[in-house]
Amino acid sequence: MLSKEEMQEIEVEAARYETRQAAAIDAMRIVQDRRGWVSDEAVRDLAGFLDMSPAELDGVASFYNQIFRRQVGRHVIQVCDSVSCWLMGYEPLRERLIRMLGAGMGETTADGRFTLLPVVCLGACDRAPVMLVDEDLHTNIDPDQLDTILDKYR
Repeated sequence: MLSKEEMQEIEVEAARYETRQAAAIDAMRIVQDRRGWVSDEAVRDLAGFLDMSPAELDGVASFYNQIFRRQVGRHVIQVCDSVSCWLMGYEPLRERLIRMLGAGMGETTADGRFTLLPVVCLGACDRAPVMLVDEDLHTNIDPDQLDTILDKYR
């Protein structure tokens, strides 16, 4: 069930658009910011609140890689696996992350601290390889820098 605060915040966003459905992404981000992810129950509740079917809203959610439809760790690490990043060292970076975290791509660490996700492009090809941790973009990453980078999120 949507909280009163979530509904109020969604109403503010929905007022900016001609239709309630146009606020779908904003509404899911509001729920995700408060809960960490968008569950099936949240999709159902949001869809009703936005005059959409759950299938329509899930279609929007599944299109955007920034909407998490499964529970994630406290910090989400998105590792770019575009061609540029592959050429500039994605594989050693990915392997080091997997080894350090003890979690594969698409998995969450046992302590719930990190979720490791591949992402097609982070738009920083000129600074590859790159990864996004929460909202922080890390560029020109050498696998030896990972301990220092991830220490900030522990």
